[in-house]
Amino acid sequence: MKISEKPLLRGKLIKRYKRFLTDVELDTGELVTATCPNTGSMMGLLDPGNPVWLSVSDNPARKYAHTWEMVEAVNPAGQPARVGLNTGLPNKLVEEAIVAGKVPALTGYQNLKREQKYGKNSRIDILLSDGADGRRAYVEVKNVTLSREGGIAEFPDAVTERGAKHLMELADMVREGHRAVMVYLAQRSDAARFRLAHDIDPAYMVAWKAARDAGVESIALACHMGEDEIVAGRLIDLDVT
Repeated sequence: MKISEKPLLRGKLIKRYKRFLTDVELDTGELVTATCPNTGSMMGLLDPGNPVWLSVSDNPARKYAHTWEMVEAVNPAGQPARVGLNTGLPNKLVEEAIVAGKVPALTGYQNLKREQKYGKNSRIDILLSDGADGRRAYVEVKNVTLSREGGIAEFPDAVTERGAKHLMELADMVREGHRAVMVYLAQRSDAARFRLAHDIDPAYMVAWKAARDAGVESIALACHMGEDEIVAGRLIDLDVT
């Protein structure tokens, strides 16, 4: 998908602060403050001087016209890797991949809806259903940006009680007779495999294993990271025991 109708602006990172703000020096020399659409730790991505790409909005109501979309960081193997930061994109990217038939495990459904209520006051990212027999597949999407070993994408990058709650709710859907699928979307150009960062959040690993044993499925997808587009749909292996 195209990130923006306008070409992205390139610059270099000065710093991220207050979780939502980022100072950038554009290639033109102009200094701008951009919103950061990622409140996670962004471990390994925040070195000053990293190349970054910003989109620009014409909305006069916005306080900051620029949005930080991508960064290029040196990965643990010493190679540059482009990483997508915007947590507002993964659901759209996975939807596109499903519709395009790039996720074989999630093909064959007639209907696809986003942000549907389910569980205990929650919303599922993607709900697949089949009008013929009432089949449903509840699909939760997690954005993955962390890598601490060359070629391996990891989740989470910080403790996530909310993530563990989602796993429990997916397990409930399986017990009700539906499918439930966790999709880990690695917005990294270097992602070849995926694993859970159990040392960062041991409780999430426990919740994942319980959900797996209950029948919750897991899929890992990687992305092509272009100059102004991101395309999901490359299946990668899960290194999870």
